[in-house]
Amino acid sequence: MTIPVWSLFGFTVWTMFLLISTIGVYRWSNILTGRIPITSFRADKVEGADWYRRAMRAHANCIENLPLFGFLVFCLHVAGISSSTIDTAALIVLPARIAQSLIHVMVRETTLTTSVRFAFFMTQFVAFCVMAAPLMGLLRRS
Repeated sequence: MTIPVWSLFGFTVWTMFLLISTIGVYRWSNILTGRIPITSFRADKVEGADWYRRAMRAHANCIENLPLFGFLVFCLHVAGISSSTIDTAALIVLPARIAQSLIHVMVRETTLTTSVRFAFFMTQFVAFCVMAAPLMGLLRRS
């Protein structure tokens, strides 16, 4: 597998791990101890501990960005485009995503933490743009 494909795999595993280790643990521990009925987790109204609400947003952020990263990796793979620049960009995405998620879940929201989280998001976005650039060049030649 290529480095971008491995990075995509890591992003996917991180998204699953984040779901199970935060939202899953919170919900099932409350359900199994009888504190909250299984029907009480509404999709339209997030309730619960502050870290749990942040975990919900962190997981949603992963879900929102996973298809973008996946489609870029897919297009690069299908087009047979590879380079050390693309590999480097793909290697940057996963640690930046993990850092963004961890800050989101583990640290109370302040101006500083939100700014740091945004910096990690922008790091991923720039890496996505670097990966998209060769595809845009391919489109121009078509």
